[in-house]
Amino acid sequence: MKQMLERWEAQYGIDALTERARRGVLGSYVLLLVLLVYSGTVIHSIEEGGWIPVLVRGLPLVLFLPSIIARRPRGHAWLAFVSLLYFMQGVMVATLPGQGLFGMLEALTAMTLFAASTCYARFRSRQLRQAN
Repeated sequence: MKQMLERWEAQYGIDALTERARRGVLGSYVLLLVLLVYSGTVIHSIEEGGWIPVLVRGLPLVLFLPSIIARRPRGHAWLAFVSLLYFMQGVMVATLPGQGLFGMLEALTAMTLFAASTCYARFRSRQLRQAN
């Protein structure tokens, strides 16, 4: 894996890879937030628990927003770990009757966020080291 990443760095350049990873993080982050709000409002009726299901699902992601905006590699590394919790939730939701498609979409989005965050943390920290 390390050799493959180093080959990509030599082939595409660290700046291009960092930008691609950032776009992947932003896209999957927004999509995962939309899916979580959808599941909190539509699937779990708002009347049942109020806004608590939406807050419980979305708050951990929203806490990483400052790190994403500031482009901090360490924050992206932690975001990758947290995205694995959403992957597990998506797999569990996929086992519920009638929720298979939604659960798989959530799991795939969380895995995309994991991969993009991990790549961004690696490429951005190397980019910052080269600048110094």
